[in-house]
Amino acid sequence: MTRLVLTRPDDFHLHLRDGAMLTGIAPETARDFARAIIMPNLVPPVVTGAQAAAYRERIAAALPGADFTPLMTLYLTEDTDPADVVAAHRAGIVTAVKLYPAGATTNSASGVRDFDRVRPVFEAMAEAGVPLCVHGEVTTPEVDIFDREAVFIDTVLDPIRRTHPGLRVIMEHVTTADAVDYVKSADAGLGATITTHHLIINRNSILVGGMKPHYYCLPVAKREIHRVALLEAAISGDARFFLGTDSAPHSDDKKECDCCAAGCFTATNTMPVLAEVFERAGALDRLDAFCGHFGADFYGLARNPGTLVLERRDTPTAFPAKIETGAGPVTVFNPGFPVHWRVVA
Repeated sequence: MTRLVLTRPDDFHLHLRDGAMLTGIAPETARDFARAIIMPNLVPPVVTGAQAAAYRERIAAALPGADFTPLMTLYLTEDTDPADVVAAHRAGIVTAVKLYPAGATTNSASGVRDFDRVRPVFEAMAEAGVPLCVHGEVTTPEVDIFDREAVFIDTVLDPIRRTHPGLRVIMEHVTTADAVDYVKSADAGLGATITTHHLIINRNSILVGGMKPHYYCLPVAKREIHRVALLEAAISGDARFFLGTDSAPHSDDKKECDCCAAGCFTATNTMPVLAEVFERAGALDRLDAFCGHFGADFYGLARNPGTLVLERRDTPTAFPAKIETGAGPVTVFNPGFPVHWRVVA
C-alpha cells in the first residue's frame, strides 16, 4: 500500500501552552488534526468554565482561518465547583475534566491530594455525563517512578470507579501492560489514550548511551514488555484504545538542562510516524479507526467528515528538527528510524 486516505484524525490529549508558545506550535497540530482535547495545566491552571472559554478564544486567535476545533477541559482541584463543571459542559464550553494527582507532572501542583474532597464533583459529572480524563500516577515518594501507574490503578482509580460507577473515565497516556489489562477488564465506561512516543520508546531509549532529555516524559517510558503491550493494544482494533499524543512542547533551554522538563513534542510528525509504526506491525488497515473513529465514538462525538491523505515513498521523509517559536526553539520528536510516509493532503 502506498496511499492512505484516513478520516481526518483527532488528538485526544494535547498540550498547547499559552502566549508565544501557543502561537508557535498550535499550527503544527491544526495542520493534520480536526480536533484535540486541550490540557488545562497552564500557569495558573484553567479551573472554571469562564477561564476555559477565554483560553479557547486565545487558541482560536492563534489559528486564524484554521479548520480546527479545540475541545476544552477543566483542571480538577479540591475547590472545583460541581455546578460550574456541569454548566460549562452543558453550554458546550468544556468537553471533559482533567484529574492530576498533585505533583504528578508539569504544572500539577494545584492537583488533587485528598480524593474525598472531590467526590461531589465526581457525582455531578457522573450524573451529567461529563468524562474524566486521568493522569494515572501516584506521587507518594516511596513508590518507584516505574511503578506509579500500576499502584494508581489499584489504590486510586479502581476505588473511584467502584464508588462512582456511572463516571466515564479516560486513562490518558497509558504506559504499562497493567493499564492495558485494566482497560480490557472493564465492560463499559473506561477508555485509554496511547501516545505516539510510548509506542516507540522504552526506558532504554532514554538512558542507554547517555541521557536523552527529548525522550523524557511523564509518565516515563517503561520496560520493552510494556511498550509491546501498548502496541498490541493500539493495533488490536479494540475501540477502548485511541490516539492521544500528549504532545508537550518545551523550549530547548527547559529540556537541555540539569533538571529537564517532561514531555515529547510529536505534533509535527505524528501521523507519518504512526503510519510507519502500524505498517511495520502489519496493521496499517487499523490506523484509521485508532486515530479517527474510536476516540470520537467514546466521547460521543460525530466522526470528522474530512480526510487526511498520506503517501509512502522510497525516500525517507525529512521532518524539521526544531520548531522556532517566540518562546524559543522546540525539538521535534525523533522516532529513531526512517519514516517513509508523509501527509500530502
